[in-house]
Amino acid sequence: MAEHRLGIIMHGVTGRMGTNQHLIRSLLEIRAQGGVVLSNDDRVIVDPILVGRNADKLERLAKTHNVKRWTTDVDAALANKDDRLFFDAASTQLRAGLLKKAIDAGKDIYCEKPIAETLDVAMDLARYANDRGAKNGVVHDKLSLPGLLKLKALRDNGFFGDILSVRGEFGYWVFEGNWQEAQRPSWNYRKSDGGGIILDMLCHWRYVLDHTFAPVKSVSCLGATHIPKRWDEKGKPYDADCDDAAYTTFELEGGIIVQMNSSWCTRVHRDDLLTLHVDGTHGSAVAGLQKCKTQARVNTPKPVWNPDVLQAMNFYDDWAEVPDNRIYDNGFKVQWENFIRHLYDGTPWTYDLLSGAKGVQLAELGLQSWAERRWIDIPNLTL
Repeated sequence: MAEHRLGIIMHGVTGRMGTNQHLIRSLLEIRAQGGVVLSNDDRVIVDPILVGRNADKLERLAKTHNVKRWTTDVDAALANKDDRLFFDAASTQLRAGLLKKAIDAGKDIYCEKPIAETLDVAMDLARYANDRGAKNGVVHDKLSLPGLLKLKALRDNGFFGDILSVRGEFGYWVFEGNWQEAQRPSWNYRKSDGGGIILDMLCHWRYVLDHTFAPVKSVSCLGATHIPKRWDEKGKPYDADCDDAAYTTFELEGGIIVQMNSSWCTRVHRDDLLTLHVDGTHGSAVAGLQKCKTQARVNTPKPVWNPDVLQAMNFYDDWAEVPDNRIYDNGFKVQWENFIRHLYDGTPWTYDLLSGAKGVQLAELGLQSWAERRWIDIPNLTL
């Protein structure tokens, strides 16, 4: 059994998602468990170097988590031939340029999404990586959530019969930033900085729907800027000029209809921040991030509509929870491990830059649908 060192240039991990999910709960956990085991029982030992603009943040983060290497010099990091993989979780606007530079330096690449702001840039990046033989991956983290894995297992085992529809609710109240600090960065609400919930979340809904239910065929989207004024991290007011909510309908292959609400302007009265309610001819299910409940047709009650009488039925009583029959690891970590196996074992990897471009495509068409107030079919994308 041999050990292989994998040097990983981690760019943009001083932000909340980069620090918590990618560094602490993924790579540092992989390091602590002794690496990633390959098919021949060899192990890949990860050796990250933290890269960003703020030296103080990088140094504190590195010291806190016993990461030996950090730098503010991206070019110097890319020049190190001993580091094979470049990971980016920083600005969407700069991502394509950085990834191309990494590819030119001979690196394989892994990145967050959206991979670009526009489909043209996203497809150009996907073709660039393909033409130069760079192995590439895009984070599709929600597919590894326990709730969605349970939904997929129900689908694969025929529980639903014919799936009819999906109703999704995602979001929570993001404070404006004046009387209480906002829990999302201010750039999310500025169009010039690549903000907007449609660009952010429709990239997610594309891969969630494609891989959990069926490929997306068409989209109708209505966006809204419900809160036009917010306050930034320094307490200064600014114009929030992009969408903070999206009300979207998708048609999937097989006639499945999906209604998906995404909002940073809603107060939560449901079991989780994301819930998916799936109805089929043989059964229904409701999943959150972790849990999933089902109701088969033999357990379906027969209510009678009578608005003049207090409802006596407790509809929640007729649902059964899908048990945790396996151990669910952190979704980000699972995908890191699988991508590392792809690098060394050549195992299949579906979630590449082309898949990331499909997410950008859906967001772009969602924005177009909003502007033109119409349904739009989804063209097929190929390299």
